[in-house]
Amino acid sequence: MVQDQQRGDVVAASGAPREKKPNVFVRIAVFIRQVFAELRKVVTPTRQELVKYTAVVLGFVIVMMAIVYGLDILFVWVTTVVFGTPGA
Repeated sequence: MVQDQQRGDVVAASGAPREKKPNVFVRIAVFIRQVFAELRKVVTPTRQELVKYTAVVLGFVIVMMAIVYGLDILFVWVTTVVFGTPGA
């Protein structure tokens, strides 16, 4: 490693040999081991937490539906006022 004089960053020296990549099967095996290691870290919520999270999501969806419905009614009213009712 060589330190860049301008910014002080550590960069690889141009003459340094690169590490050889392992073959494709080794990389796949390492990937699968890493996936299982990450899955072991997952914590499943308790039943009470799951019910609480579900209620929060459903509440948020209902509020957003009400906002969109209200805006739709408002825009229908505004366009009716501006352009008049068709066929009248």
